[in-house]
Amino acid sequence: MIFKGRTWIFGDNIDTDVIIPARYLNTTDPQELASHCMEDMDPGFPKKVNPGDIIIAGKNFGCGSSREHAPLAIKTCGISCVIARSFARIFYRNSINIGLPILECEEAVDFVKAGDELEIDTDTGIINNLTSGGSYTAMPFPDFIKGIIQAGGLLNYARKAENQDV
Repeated sequence: MIFKGRTWIFGDNIDTDVIIPARYLNTTDPQELASHCMEDMDPGFPKKVNPGDIIIAGKNFGCGSSREHAPLAIKTCGISCVIARSFARIFYRNSINIGLPILECEEAVDFVKAGDELEIDTDTGIINNLTSGGSYTAMPFPDFIKGIIQAGGLLNYARKAENQDV
């Protein structure tokens, strides 16, 4: 899977209340959640994101509560992939479960700047910075995670497997 987009930079310890503020958790509508994604850090963020854009973040991205709303808001907002120094484990699992690719790559976090255009190959883990010419390597996804992401999430993956009698 290849993802290409412009980068948005966020720091360390971005918690799920920052990704989607608790005041919007009374809805499960993905479009409504997306319209409030990161609004406490950048009120216009959802309107500025182009489909395919990429979030670059520091350590412990997605910490806090275990709500699935956070990765859903990010994905529906148009973000194709999140690269961080590290992720909160429950956020990592929730992201994969809804089909949002996330990669840990300290080198990319150190060198990518806001607005850089990246091309990410999740099969190889290669992240190319098309703006600066830099190249960074993340751990590629194992086959079963690739399958979940390609299916659009765990539920779709399970339905597909059920229909194929796997």
